[in-house]
Amino acid sequence: MGLLVAAGSSITVNLGQTLAKPSQSLIVILAITLLAVAPSLLVLLTGFVRIVVVLSLTRNALGLQTTPPNQVLAGLALFLSLFLMMPVLKQVNQVAVQPYLHGKESAVAAYREAEVPLRSWMLKQTGPSEMALTESVDHEHPAKPQDISMAALVPAFLLSQLKSAFIIGFVVFVPFLIIDLVVASALMSIGVVMLPPTLVSLPFKLLLFVMVNGWVLITHSLVVSFR
Repeated sequence: MGLLVAAGSSITVNLGQTLAKPSQSLIVILAITLLAVAPSLLVLLTGFVRIVVVLSLTRNALGLQTTPPNQVLAGLALFLSLFLMMPVLKQVNQVAVQPYLHGKESAVAAYREAEVPLRSWMLKQTGPSEMALTESVDHEHPAKPQDISMAALVPAFLLSQLKSAFIIGFVVFVPFLIIDLVVASALMSIGVVMLPPTLVSLPFKLLLFVMVNGWVLITHSLVVSFR
């Protein structure tokens, strides 16, 4: 509601809804709120879960418990997630953030516009079985996937991310498991039973991982899996 006091004693009341640029204080409040929920949004709406799970499984397959540290894996997963989400973030900024900051759209309209590219990306990464599971719980039963609510899409998306991560992790584990079996068989055949096989196989697994440029190979596989 706008209130305009003209010259003299006349008062004009404008009941129409007019768009205007948000104030600086409102922008600061929105920025602080976004920073507060950013970790949750990063985990729920991006490929962070798939990436960090695969990196953790790769470390376990190598037989290393704390190397690389969790901070390194989380940082790598963070920047890979931002790299993969950059086209979506640019589209959200173009169709929602900038129109709202310039007073061309309301906050509600900007939120709805921001949902469209994000929802489209999440639907591409969500499997049909996970989608069917959440749709069976959701009582709305949308006519097409684009109409599904975010409350039903987010858990289906996370389940798909976990499924894809474990599939990639299984493929990563196989060559290292073969090395462990070969080393254990060799030690038993020569009668060395007091030496842990994992201690002997660790250098061979590290050598294999370095020779095939393992981290680059894992990162490339993760990036390709999102396409």
